[in-house]
Amino acid sequence: MTRPLPAPGLPGILNGSIPPGIYHLPPTEALTDARTDAPTDVMARAAEADWRGARLRLTGVHDKAAFLDRCATDLEFPEWFGRNWDALADCLTDLSWWGSGKFRGYLLLAEDWETFRKAAPGDARTAEAVLHDAVEYWASTDSPLVVLLG
Repeated sequence: MTRPLPAPGLPGILNGSIPPGIYHLPPTEALTDARTDAPTDVMARAAEADWRGARLRLTGVHDKAAFLDRCATDLEFPEWFGRNWDALADCLTDLSWWGSGKFRGYLLLAEDWETFRKAAPGDARTAEAVLHDAVEYWASTDSPLVVLLG
């Protein structure tokens, strides 16, 4: 389901040469060149390529409730978000809440994923399954969704 981000890294995602999916972001190595891609750099590069990006900061998140709360806050979910797995799936397959305009794609960067996965392995598996279904949903559209787990 989740795999390492293949070469050429982020540029391949943004230009469409790497298919939509859920990828592990290399923790310390550069994605494409001699510089390290910090989360702000990833978001800036996505914006330059006309992708809509969002950072999901999972530091300190150790269970389902905290994960869903952080999704609501960091992703700026609409008020109707019910803070359950079905509501998460609904939000990720209806991205109308994620800003107006037409984007070439959507990029979700889940930071500190490994810590969350270790703290709540079952919840992380469920969250990853929901993310996978959302990626699959958007894969055949003009604006795919890609998830990077950092």
